[in-house]
Amino acid sequence: MSIVVTGATGHLGRLAVESLLRRGVPADRLVATGRRVETLADLRERGVTVRRADYDDPASLAEAFAGAEKLLLVSGSEAGRRIPQHRNAVDAARAAGVRLVAYTSITRADSSSLRLAEEHRATEELLRGSGVPHVLLRNSWYLENYTGQLPTYLEHGIVGAAGSGRVSAATRADYAEAAAAVLATDGHAGEVYELGGAPFTMTELAAAVSDATGREVSYTDVPVEQLVQVLVGAGLPEPVAEVLADGDRGLAAGELDAGSDDLARLLGRAPTSMPEAIAAAVHG
Repeated sequence: MSIVVTGATGHLGRLAVESLLRRGVPADRLVATGRRVETLADLRERGVTVRRADYDDPASLAEAFAGAEKLLLVSGSEAGRRIPQHRNAVDAARAAGVRLVAYTSITRADSSSLRLAEEHRATEELLRGSGVPHVLLRNSWYLENYTGQLPTYLEHGIVGAAGSGRVSAATRADYAEAAAAVLATDGHAGEVYELGGAPFTMTELAAAVSDATGREVSYTDVPVEQLVQVLVGAGLPEPVAEVLADGDRGLAAGELDAGSDDLARLLGRAPTSMPEAIAAAVHG
């Protein structure tokens, strides 16, 4: 029986496969799946089985999940399409007799008011109704959401609508390692893990950027509606800008503070902190 990882052609899924290999899971027990399987050639060379899986193609999911004991269901990236796509994946997992599905959800998906949480909440309900044993990996924001914006921060400062809210962001690598820990060990069925690192405010983020770069960076808080216009002015489509600004609204309300040490417990260590990630991005 194998461990199947969806989205292995993306960042999180690929990191999860690498984490499973580091944990000593034999390559011939791993199945890496995605739509662009040509990008997984190096994993195939290392003995990992590579299969095509497209959430919009149920037949491909049936083939990809065949023989799976455990499945890491990495949430789809197409907002607005996730519910039918995830339904296809859950149906395929049930038909394949998968014994455990680990789903990458969002912080407190069952009660969150974030627009991004709606499809995650619906997927959690699909899993509960499927009868397939599952575990929920409720990830907060990625630290890469911030480290990837360093050039913008240095030129314009940090602008947001997060107020003094705190976000439990962690690195993709830490979330992937936690997922690997769940897949490589037993006893996780039925668990709900609220995952995130040490929480911080946007003012604290600005201070960490200033410390790491030696340049003064400040945080400017604006109303949600104004943030939408700032993001549109920066070139984002308005629907995307609205979702991002809504994320700041939720952050301000504390909805992205995991309030849990679940990530540290799964990792067996402290997650990478925001200042560490900022310093690594600046000096790396």
